[in-house]
Amino acid sequence: MRNDMAKDCVHCGLCTAKCDFLKKYQADIGDEEKLSDLAYGCFLCGECTAVCPKGIDGRKIMLDMRINQVEKNGGKPPAKGFGAVIFEKADYIFKNYRHGKKKSVLFPGCNFPSFYPKTTKRLIDLLAEKADIGVVFDCCGKPISELGLTKKEKEITKRISAKLKEDGVKELIMVCPNCYHYLKPRLDIRVVSIYEKLYELGLGKTAEKDIKMFLPCPDRHEQVILSHIAPFAPNLSVIEGVQCCGLGGCAFITEKELSRGMCNKIISKAGGEIYTYCASCAGYIGRNGGETVHILSEILETGEKAALNGGFFNRAKAKFI
Repeated sequence: MRNDMAKDCVHCGLCTAKCDFLKKYQADIGDEEKLSDLAYGCFLCGECTAVCPKGIDGRKIMLDMRINQVEKNGGKPPAKGFGAVIFEKADYIFKNYRHGKKKSVLFPGCNFPSFYPKTTKRLIDLLAEKADIGVVFDCCGKPISELGLTKKEKEITKRISAKLKEDGVKELIMVCPNCYHYLKPRLDIRVVSIYEKLYELGLGKTAEKDIKMFLPCPDRHEQVILSHIAPFAPNLSVIEGVQCCGLGGCAFITEKELSRGMCNKIISKAGGEIYTYCASCAGYIGRNGGETVHILSEILETGEKAALNGGFFNRAKAKFI
């Protein structure tokens, strides 16, 4: 079925020039027939959308392809390799709402506790001590959504919303930029970034050093969370001319070589320490040889580097906090 947006494509090639995935397959976002078999190779980063002169949402086109393929395949992604993601996150096996019965609660997400367990604990303890803020551990549902599993995605959002309402939560504090941008429009409570909250409470150290920041996909263009970080990093500059870290859209599973290539470009562009505010980006770039620093470890003065091994175990520990 032809996507109504794709028919407006004038095949100018701007999206192809901007995207390593489209470049590899010599396609543009209007080439639906060619791309339909490659839907799970797209990193869903949105770079094609950002440069399209016709305002076509290429990310939505590719996501719609995944949704249609799931529907035709009995409710499962036709591409292989996503079983572990679905097993863990479809009904997050490490969810923990034990300390969530507060008006304001911290939502660390999946991967920050995975890569930064020490900083996670420091953050939980600090917020509890200074502002009586609780904590809940869950997956926001974005990974499931990006696999095209819309039915399960809606179930996750409904479950999270109902639990927060039951516990009387009025404000959710997000550590992960993916969780922030994904859940903010889906929940009917106040959703803020951890940087907004730390600034509001007068907590955290200002980093006076020069910082080269890699922007995660969901915040790259509007830079909402980056603006919240700015007071903590007055000498911040953005690493330009790069795409995705290589994890976006779970495409690292189907496009391993392309994924590593994206990561290597970031490392080459930075030429040294790479700061970010996405734990997934920090961990993946670190695993590929980059020197990464999560800005929260700087603000909270933990000095913690991303744990490149034992992530599953670190996530599992959150269930018993």
